[in-house]
Amino acid sequence: MLFTVSMVTAFVVCLSGILVRFWQWFRIQVGPEGKEIATTDRIAEAARRTVKVLLTRRVLRLPYVVFIEVLLQLHILKQSFGRWCMHMALFYGFGLLILMHALADLLVRPIFPGYESTLNPFFFLRNFFGLWVLFGAAVAFIRRVYLRRKWLFTGFADRVMLGLIVGILLSGFFLEAVQIVSEPIFDEMVVEYMDEEDPEILDPLRAYWAAEYGVVFSKATGTRKGFGYGTGEEIHGEYCAYCHSHPSSAFVSYAAAKRMGPVASYFNRVRADQILWAGHFLLVFLAMALLPFSKFFHLISTPLSLVAKRLGETSMLPPAGRLNRRALSLDACTHCGVCNLSCSVAPVYRLIKNATILPSEKLSAIRKNLKGAAPSGEQMAILSEGSFICTECRRCTDICPSGIDLKDLWQASRQDLKRAGFPEPHLWIMKRTTAEWADKNEPAHPAYGSVFDKSAGPLNLTGRPESFASCVQCTTCTTVCPVVATVDDPAKELDLTPQQVMNLLRLEMRQTAMGARMVWKCVTCYMCQEHCPQGVKVADVMYELRNLASDRFRPAAAQPSTADEVMRPKEKGRRKKR
Repeated sequence: MLFTVSMVTAFVVCLSGILVRFWQWFRIQVGPEGKEIATTDRIAEAARRTVKVLLTRRVLRLPYVVFIEVLLQLHILKQSFGRWCMHMALFYGFGLLILMHALADLLVRPIFPGYESTLNPFFFLRNFFGLWVLFGAAVAFIRRVYLRRKWLFTGFADRVMLGLIVGILLSGFFLEAVQIVSEPIFDEMVVEYMDEEDPEILDPLRAYWAAEYGVVFSKATGTRKGFGYGTGEEIHGEYCAYCHSHPSSAFVSYAAAKRMGPVASYFNRVRADQILWAGHFLLVFLAMALLPFSKFFHLISTPLSLVAKRLGETSMLPPAGRLNRRALSLDACTHCGVCNLSCSVAPVYRLIKNATILPSEKLSAIRKNLKGAAPSGEQMAILSEGSFICTECRRCTDICPSGIDLKDLWQASRQDLKRAGFPEPHLWIMKRTTAEWADKNEPAHPAYGSVFDKSAGPLNLTGRPESFASCVQCTTCTTVCPVVATVDDPAKELDLTPQQVMNLLRLEMRQTAMGARMVWKCVTCYMCQEHCPQGVKVADVMYELRNLASDRFRPAAAQPSTADEVMRPKEKGRRKKR
């Protein structure tokens, strides 16, 4: 009764969750073009596009995509042989276990009428596929430990998924081992298939099963050379052999059973086989129920994403189609971290420690913001910084094993951020600094606090008086500046000219200089620095002032790290040795 209720509950939860996830694909708005598109219109667009594919020559692409990219995953093989082996082990090992074991009565028995779980090749294949999956899980764990230095993050969902997989497999192996040595199971089979109580028949059979099949009986039943062994072999051949292969075929479970030793009798007394059976299936049902709400769901979403990628570019779709594709992409991400390893701006993460610079973490933040509760201003600010640091080089899109058009998602996310009041970071930093410079008390955004710390110590050029001591206020830097040349009224549009900024710094008024519009309008063409007769590093100073403002106004969660945190592990090790 408990088994049936648990199975039905898990199935209902799984099916309901899948339907809810599908429904969300037509409700999530990611960078809509102008206005939100109704769910009904998006469903109609998905149906129209599906019919169009099935009724045109594009349908001929489907077998190729399904076979090459979904079943063989050759696009992953081209990137990494080790990662391909891991995917194949997890995908096929777990999939074949489900087909040939969990769904055997529905799928295998109609094809093989003589199917029994204790016969070969099923006995052997069950252990082989289970060991295959454990190999894939071990490789996944090792990769995540090894690649942690390469910006690969392991979240709670990753650990839960791997834990469930390992728990299901280990409990399955251990359950089968306990069943091999179980005397109660032997007695149940005798009652069901032999209906015999004569000791002259059962004792020889017990002796044979104890010697050959590893069953541990509570009473001595003879040995291989003992009395009754031959008779037991004959009885086994008549009643048992047609549905029982030798357990050594289950090479993992049989090896575990042989090593149980004295505890086997205790397991038989407490019916450990029933306890493990219940635990094993409860783990399976838990995994089933969690499928729509965990990373297991990418078993559905990722193949759909790969197919969608091959049937057309996102940019070629109408607005409703683009929204559908983006919503599907959010669920297709497996958080494998491959995009992080190829990201051209990933090294910036070493300096800023803002995880949303990395593609996989940025996608996770976007998904969390769209599906969860309303994000705080600080969370949006951190995502804004990570999003606008991206150069849209498309390397992450080209290498994504899930077929996600990441570049399109980044562009759409930027539109959403701008509409929410989070433009490129330098714009709100400029607004904040210039507002304080003008003493208007106009905060750029409530997420960034009130005033910056005015006790900050000297930093590099702007904090050392000798950087400006040689400035004679000759205005050469102002004369050659193209920004000054393009404005009609420098005092109004720029607040200060370059040599006036240098003069403020010479007077140790760095915070005032930081808010001048000239600092933010500077294009860092280095004309001023190259022409300065005194060798003052004017352009470098402008650049540093902007960095100082950025460090002071950025959210605390995205502040730059210390020098020790930024150092590479090898460099840090060398310093310790010195």
